[in-house]
Amino acid sequence: MPKRGCLGCSFPLIIGILVVFIVLFVVGFAIGPLGRSMLGDLGLPSWLSVLRPEPQLPAEEVFHLFGFPITNSIVAAWLTIIVLVGVSYAVTHRIKLIPGRLQCFLELALGWLYDLCQEVAGEENGRRFFPVVTTIFLFVIMNAWLSLLPGFGSILITNVEGESVHLLRGANTDINMPLALALMSFVFVEYFGIRSRGASYLGKFINVGGFFRSLGQLARGQLRAGFSGLITGIIDIFVGFLETLSELVRIISFTFRLFGNMTAGEILLLIAVFLVPWIFALPFYGLELLVGFVQALIFGGLTLVFLTVATASHEAEVT
Repeated sequence: MPKRGCLGCSFPLIIGILVVFIVLFVVGFAIGPLGRSMLGDLGLPSWLSVLRPEPQLPAEEVFHLFGFPITNSIVAAWLTIIVLVGVSYAVTHRIKLIPGRLQCFLELALGWLYDLCQEVAGEENGRRFFPVVTTIFLFVIMNAWLSLLPGFGSILITNVEGESVHLLRGANTDINMPLALALMSFVFVEYFGIRSRGASYLGKFINVGGFFRSLGQLARGQLRAGFSGLITGIIDIFVGFLETLSELVRIISFTFRLFGNMTAGEILLLIAVFLVPWIFALPFYGLELLVGFVQALIFGGLTLVFLTVATASHEAEVT
């Protein structure tokens, strides 16, 4: 029997894999810009090299649907939805008492997200917030991970205008998609806040009661109390303005955090593949897998925190 090496593989197999990796790295270095600048042109076939990347911030229009332009990032978002729905259907239409690998992995992921929601928001609100937080998390992470697959940024088609455009582009790298997710997060935070606290939730944005009460006191001749209340009322109005501004700033913060990190990661991969094709880019792919998970966790986690804060005052009043 052959001797076992690392991870149950035989030493000849490990050596063979290492030789393949070294050969691919050497050839990739030789055909890349760095290698050509140091070694010169070695006469290797041109099809081995990678074209110079030309990243573009605006998404490219692929076709029109009912008069609306459909960009390559929208196509990628549709692909993400199809994958998520397909995986969910594959697991749920035949749920087994003893789960298989796919069902076990999905149950583990959803269970972890459910426990996270309950730890942050409590048992009751955790169940209410779980669908929103989980949808955001899964959509962001699947967008990030699918964009690492072959075909994204490499498949070219001709659109209706006769231009050559990319068919697929990571949805998170189009600023419109992070903006849409940020707006969805904002809407749900305000919805649950109003639903839990009613009109009192809007009072932190529009707090003019003290100001008008002080005007009434001044009209009745209560000058000392009126002037004191007038200053307090102006402060309350200013605080309400700051609360409104902070809610709107969250949208901008959410949008540019996700867009900036995902776009920077895509450009990093393009440059790594161009400088030293093939093997050199593998560690960066692993890094982007981690970045995609972290960004999904941050987006979903901050949404969960803001949802909890929006309903926390109501719970404190009840207790």
